[in-house]
Amino acid sequence: MPAPRARRIVLTAADRHRLKALTYSHTAGYQQVIRARIVRDAAHGYSNAKIASRHGVHVDTVRHWRGRYADEGLPGLADRRRSGRPARFTPVQVAEVKALACQLPAETAVPLSRWSCPDLAAEVVDRGIAPAISASTIRRILAADTIKPWQHQSWVFIRDPDFAAKATRVLDLYARTYQGIPLSADEYVISSDEKTSIQARCRCHPTLAPGVARTMRVNHEYARGGALAYLGAYDVHQARVFSHCSAKTGIIPFMTLVEQVMTQQPYASARRVFWVADNGSSHRGQAAIDHLTRRFPNAVMVHTPVHASWLNQIEIYVSIVGRKVLTPNDFTSLDQVEDRLTAFEQRYNATARPFRWKFTPADLKDLIARIEQHEQKEQNPQQPSGCDHQPAAPALAA
Repeated sequence: MPAPRARRIVLTAADRHRLKALTYSHTAGYQQVIRARIVRDAAHGYSNAKIASRHGVHVDTVRHWRGRYADEGLPGLADRRRSGRPARFTPVQVAEVKALACQLPAETAVPLSRWSCPDLAAEVVDRGIAPAISASTIRRILAADTIKPWQHQSWVFIRDPDFAAKATRVLDLYARTYQGIPLSADEYVISSDEKTSIQARCRCHPTLAPGVARTMRVNHEYARGGALAYLGAYDVHQARVFSHCSAKTGIIPFMTLVEQVMTQQPYASARRVFWVADNGSSHRGQAAIDHLTRRFPNAVMVHTPVHASWLNQIEIYVSIVGRKVLTPNDFTSLDQVEDRLTAFEQRYNATARPFRWKFTPADLKDLIARIEQHEQKEQNPQQPSGCDHQPAAPALAA
């Protein structure tokens, strides 16, 4: 009986491009690469025997995948769905596992703050949902719906009744507008904040520099050398940082920072200097506003909404300081901490550019609208007596 003739393969331009990419892929599975090479060789007119010899496979393998492509195209090169081992758990059991994972442990009288896969496996057995189940099986069941009860995300409820108005005022200042009027060239916007409790941790053994196949090594044990507060002021549009270190925070250290900025040009002779500040105790409320304007009549304090210090641009600089200057913390004294902060400030000011602030008043309106829509859908849960929980809202950085 004559051998069957090899199926003729003609590639479209799109298939030729995809097969070529698959042939030279470094991440695709080996079997997929071999199948792509078989089809490409077949399109070039090679015989089944020649293709088998070129790729070290059996001629029946070449004939199989050549025929699959001829009949089904590229989808035919994928593995067919296999029956596999019969399912050990019924759809009802799987649904009960997912439902349990979507409950807080405290609601089920389990003394845990959040579930882990081993804890869920033990609870499933204790409840009689299944006679036995492994943590890896729990993980696969939850992965089907991307349920991750071991993770959590914090959020804060908007409590400031004037949130939208205060936030809009800050965002307008970043866009060089105040009360609908563009700022003039002699008006400036200063963003201010403080980083408290910066410790001088003197490591018991010197920090080792990185080497070949070795990261930097920092000794875990340390002696405390005290703590200081770092107060900073950032000119939003000039990208210039001013700072003051103090033993503690308060209105006096804050005014010392203000004095440092407002007594030098161009701020001393400016028409207005807007000071954006959060609601920290050093500069909170009308008392802080009056204290500032009495000392500097051309200064205007603008508070961010409560729990919205993420609107304060200097938070970005404070984060940079924390990552680049203070971590890992290995200082022999507070004087060394202060010297390092001052030196970094000078280095930063030499090359700094204004931050590309992308959150606009339009984005704020969209956020407020989504929060209001969420609140309308949110059902107020029945809380125990004395509990003052608020309904959940989308996450806002504190």
